[in-house]
Amino acid sequence: MYQTVLFDLDGTLTDPGEGITNSVVHALKKYGIKVSDQREFYKFIGPPLHESFQVFYGFSEEQAQEAVEFYREYYRETGIFENKVYNGIKDTLDRLKKSGRKLIVATSKPEIFAKEILEHFHLEEYFSFVAGANLDGTRTRKNEVIFYALESCQIRELKRTCPLCSLII
Repeated sequence: MYQTVLFDLDGTLTDPGEGITNSVVHALKKYGIKVSDQREFYKFIGPPLHESFQVFYGFSEEQAQEAVEFYREYYRETGIFENKVYNGIKDTLDRLKKSGRKLIVATSKPEIFAKEILEHFHLEEYFSFVAGANLDGTRTRKNEVIFYALESCQIRELKRTCPLCSLII
């Protein structure tokens, strides 16, 4: 029986599609890049942003970092709230918490944004810890975030930890 359950945020607890894709559109407009089908930007959900700009658009490291800042111009004010909690999530989290499990968010999204999203959608009360990336581009890989979460919560018994669960939902 799992005692600790780690959840990803984007694509597991919430559907961030609209906010992320609108933020990518905003960033790419700064470079004169337009795409007719915004669904193409769903590939930006999950991986670190600076890597996505490099891989998908051939940006240099410097351009990618600049594009992330353009992305965040829109995301900080609007995109962060263009997000939807999946149906049944609150009930699932409530049942898990009431059963005595420790719930943790581990996301490659910047931690400050993850906390703001959880608070905005009244999900923060379910989680004992939120682990995410740093705004400076460090701790962006999922394994780094998970290690940080486990270390911060002093979790040593991994076989009693369900990693990034979407299977319970």
